[in-house]
Amino acid sequence: MAELDFAVTGAEVERHAVSPLLQFDLRISNKTPALPIANVMLNCQIRIEPTRRRYESGDHDRLSDLFGEPARWSQTLRGFLWTHITTVVPGFDADCVFKLPVPCSFDFNIAATKYFHGVGDGDVPLLFLFSGAVFYRDADDQLQITQISWNKESAFRLPVRTWRGLMESYYPNSTWLRIDRDVFEQLYRYKRHHGLATWERALQSLLGDAPGDSRAEAQP
Repeated sequence: MAELDFAVTGAEVERHAVSPLLQFDLRISNKTPALPIANVMLNCQIRIEPTRRRYESGDHDRLSDLFGEPARWSQTLRGFLWTHITTVVPGFDADCVFKLPVPCSFDFNIAATKYFHGVGDGDVPLLFLFSGAVFYRDADDQLQITQISWNKESAFRLPVRTWRGLMESYYPNSTWLRIDRDVFEQLYRYKRHHGLATWERALQSLLGDAPGDSRAEAQP
């Protein structure tokens, strides 16, 4: 019966995807090389493990929306799901390095985005949990199938600069923020009525930060 081991060894930004995408280098080793692998139907759950890194004072404020006040972090700082990936790994004999594509979101309603944005320099501790099916050839060259063992996993520390470089590559000097439609209509009406050229100027005006704007704050 074929048995595989998995190790995530690197990550890089995919520059030419339609939306933000990280490519993780996944080394897959065949512990039974006499049984060639035909292909692997691979499932991967990726979790963020916040307790596996240290935090500076500047991180506390940025992460308060996710974990609350630092005094409560002993109860609230817990690992959480980032994403699920399902893919097909082509056949190999002894081992291979497979590019595992992981789509990334810049939506600040998603916990993972808040975390990536909130941490300072350093790494984000990730845990990759693997499952799925392995198709292989037995000694008689017959096609066989076996399940990936439930305990197959790999830890990896993703440099924060890699994630920031990804978002800067796809959304230069900008971020995404989802708001309810009725709030958008109020903001749009405020922008039109005050003759503000951009959404940034509308928000700055509401926040009282518009350069040279001496008008009293108005309600939308």
